[in-house]
Amino acid sequence: MNQQTMQNLTLFDLLARSWRRPSAIADLCFSADGSTVAFTSVDGTLALAAIADQEPPESRIRVSGDLGQTTIRPREKPPVPLIASAGFGDGDAPLAAYLDSSFLVGTATGKAVHLTADGEVAETQIKIEGPIVAIDHSAQTAMTAVSDGRDVFLSSNLGDVTKLESGATSSTDTLAFSPGGRRLACGLGNGLSIWAVEGPASLIRDFAFPARPTSILWSGDGTWLASGLETGGFALINIADGLNGVIAGFPSPVRTVCWSQPANALLASGAFRIAGWSMTAPPLDGESAGALETGRAGLVLVETVAAHPEKKLVAAGYANGRITVAQIGGRDELLVRPLGSGVTALAWSGDGRHLAAGMVDGTAAIITFPAQMFK
Repeated sequence: MNQQTMQNLTLFDLLARSWRRPSAIADLCFSADGSTVAFTSVDGTLALAAIADQEPPESRIRVSGDLGQTTIRPREKPPVPLIASAGFGDGDAPLAAYLDSSFLVGTATGKAVHLTADGEVAETQIKIEGPIVAIDHSAQTAMTAVSDGRDVFLSSNLGDVTKLESGATSSTDTLAFSPGGRRLACGLGNGLSIWAVEGPASLIRDFAFPARPTSILWSGDGTWLASGLETGGFALINIADGLNGVIAGFPSPVRTVCWSQPANALLASGAFRIAGWSMTAPPLDGESAGALETGRAGLVLVETVAAHPEKKLVAAGYANGRITVAQIGGRDELLVRPLGSGVTALAWSGDGRHLAAGMVDGTAAIITFPAQMFK
């Protein structure tokens, strides 16, 4: 490899293992123990990648003795191939982390299947009429929730399935357990309902929004809930007192929101820069309250964001394939990938060492950062 080629390499080229799937990556999920990443595609298939790396960055770093300059050489071998599954449905299959290194996957036949890290599929007792369009699992309570797009069903320890008697007729295609697993939030038409699910399920409160929820994410301590909306921004709910509001003014739908515990901040996609707010001044009374200027504004929309679990950092993926890591509340950002296919999904591993990414062209990637990169 000549010097000119070396100079043109990006951080993505040097740090990432990447693979190409037959269709666009729809979503991704780390296993509970952080050993495996599952990538779902829009064609209904799913692929698994092991975090273990034959050529980790640390093994390729060199520090020159005279100048003390640190360099990293490119990989010499292709990454271990993904473990690919058969199709689970006509569209992207909903999935959730299960046990240590496994996943639960919702299928078009109404079954929730157990997918192990080595690609083995086992059926569970969860079976409903119609396709499963949403699924979530709480490790704390061993409870699983699934939806067929209309009704929500609960199962404890993958045993008998009971229907949540909501009496609602609106669509329900987003689900999320609270961090402790004692509450369940369900998208409900142009709104959201929160249920107590410890013991017999009971409705706590309904909320009305101006548009349909497309994502639901609880804060790490379970005191807040953010929900991306199909149009018009995202909704924010204070669980304790029920105060809520809609943060509007986004030029594009807010596909993802994320919480940063280290920065006590909320961040969102859908704008021409990373949108962020400090939760010391929650933006319930207007989107400017507690606003955090993060990263640099540009002409390309942020499609997805993911907060680092241990540091005041956030990763952002853009419609033009750009991937950056920015200091929350600061303009400084690390350019990981300058251009490429649009980014559809991002997630950090629990230890913050690995950033998984999915792209429109079917690229699935795991970017592993050297320990000394984020001090």
